[in-house]
Amino acid sequence: MRGSHTRALRYAALVLLTSAVVAACSSSGTSTGTTTAKKGPGGLDQGLKVYVIPKNLGNPYFTTADSVKSGGALAALKTLGETGTETSGTAATPASQIPAIQSAITKGANILIVSATDPTALCPTLDSAMKKGIIVVTYDSDAPTCRDLFINQASTSAIGTSEVDLLASQIHDTGQIAIVSAAASATNQNAWIGYMKQELAKYPKMTLVSTVYGNDDPTTATQVTQGLLERYPHLAGIISPTTVGILAAAQVLSNPKYRGKIALTGLGTPDSLKQYVSDGTLKSFELWNPANLGYLAAYAAVELYSKKITSAAGQSFTAGKLGKFTVGAGHSILLGPPFVFNSANINQFNF
Repeated sequence: MRGSHTRALRYAALVLLTSAVVAACSSSGTSTGTTTAKKGPGGLDQGLKVYVIPKNLGNPYFTTADSVKSGGALAALKTLGETGTETSGTAATPASQIPAIQSAITKGANILIVSATDPTALCPTLDSAMKKGIIVVTYDSDAPTCRDLFINQASTSAIGTSEVDLLASQIHDTGQIAIVSAAASATNQNAWIGYMKQELAKYPKMTLVSTVYGNDDPTTATQVTQGLLERYPHLAGIISPTTVGILAAAQVLSNPKYRGKIALTGLGTPDSLKQYVSDGTLKSFELWNPANLGYLAAYAAVELYSKKITSAAGQSFTAGKLGKFTVGAGHSILLGPPFVFNSANINQFNF
């Protein structure tokens, strides 16, 4: 009996020891405890749900602004140890964009980075996001009353005035001109056009005869450009402050009937317009690097979420490869001045 008793004690001790080992292993596992998130290069816990929502998908401008390949918004998130999703509708309209914003909110977004198609239409949805604690950053086109920060591609006044000056130099300060804009509700377009009209006061021999809207749709932009040429046979020049519009206008004006006779300028991407600079349809146009715009927007959004900055004027941060930026008036951050592309420099750029 003594031997049996001893064996029983030894067995009980073994069971207790085994249980202790199992308990110790269980306490260090991740299946039942709270895990510690990994730290990205920016020092922030990984795992944010960031949604980049341009005006529309399939637009080369926004593809450049957003993608990892171009070094845009998703590339900045990768640098910070985060991942993001680009999503939107296929048309540059509130009806197409709002469902993408709503879906992102439903999926638990922490950050929304949005180019606003129409601030009035978008604000109820963006307001609801902000009430849930979601950071809302606008880029390219603002929604001033329903976001935390706006990443402005260049000074609004500089864009508007410089485009008029570029066109004036091409038409010798004289003649009828027209504007091919994007959507009539686009905040950025309307602000630029406002400054264009102010700048035209310096050129009394230049007359703005019409502003038409291509809605950032190639077919519509082509049609409204053709309509201008039919309606105003003595048109001297066109300004199109939209990458889709200026490309459509260039395609129309490349016809030998118009090439070199009607001047064109505005905002465009170098790759899409190189052939029209080469054939003489375009002499010069402007833009900024849209990839840098998206990169800055994403970087600023994560900095804001992590409370490294606030949206108050004077707050500064370093946006990775782009260097130091400071929050300015109106809770906005300025990327920099517009850049003029022409035959002397356009082949140096690939975006």
